[in-house]
Amino acid sequence: MKNSLEKIVVNTSFGKQATAHADFEAKFMPEIKKELSMILGQTPHPRPAKKSIAGFKIREGMILGLRATLRGEKMKQFLERVVNIVIPRIRDFQGLKLQGVDGNGNYSFGIKEQLVFPEIILEESKVIFGMEITLVPRLPMDKEKALAFYRDLGLPLQKEKISK
Repeated sequence: MKNSLEKIVVNTSFGKQATAHADFEAKFMPEIKKELSMILGQTPHPRPAKKSIAGFKIREGMILGLRATLRGEKMKQFLERVVNIVIPRIRDFQGLKLQGVDGNGNYSFGIKEQLVFPEIILEESKVIFGMEITLVPRLPMDKEKALAFYRDLGLPLQKEKISK
């Protein structure tokens, strides 16, 4: 059976922004949710804190990020846009790091700001945020097979380092 992608998980976390602004959930989170929805073509779901951590000023239930899972046609369209439009717009891009593959063949990489997506208009964007994108294959595989699989999908991975 030939391997294929099962899903793409897109996650953004608010980090210090969520605790630095008292009105973050009312003012900035709807903007982030709207822009992420435009990028993904579906509404992301809020990710609440599971427990309170006083040192980080986090309370249980506080929204710390947004996440969406793309499958099927939306997944294919999103991957095509990321590979063909978004990644070429990243300044000083040197290729995606090879270390992004885990033991099951999942590949994760980050995008520092949403402004590289064509759906986002710089002048209208009120907040800048990054996102983590995780590609999950249908069948688990080792790192070497996973890297070959992602190259076949068109991901611009860095060249293998030659050891001297």
